[in-house]
Amino acid sequence: MDYKKSKAPTNTVTRNIMDLCEGTDNIYESVSIIGKRANQISQEIKQELSKKLAEFANYSDSLEEVFENREQIEISRYYEKMPKPTLIATEEFLDHDIYWHDPSKDKRNDEEDDY
Repeated sequence: MDYKKSKAPTNTVTRNIMDLCEGTDNIYESVSIIGKRANQISQEIKQELSKKLAEFANYSDSLEEVFENREQIEISRYYEKMPKPTLIATEEFLDHDIYWHDPSKDKRNDEEDDY
């Protein structure tokens, strides 16, 4: 997914707890799913940013003054202005864009069918 085009808010938004419970019927399970997705998004953004900033790396061992690179600063500012991974994950969850599977529920359903 392209997080740059995400419609997630950049600021904290008050949410209705019942909206978060809609898919799972359990707020704790919903928060766990959102948290795991936020970690995935965070890792992807971090890798992307690291690749872009690696282009500007200076591997000299001298103690010379480090020159600021305007492009590097712009890239950093852009990523700072992006919505936080938690907000992106919450928006994805509410839009039903996240797929999750709970194998323990499948086991319970199979056991109920055996009786």
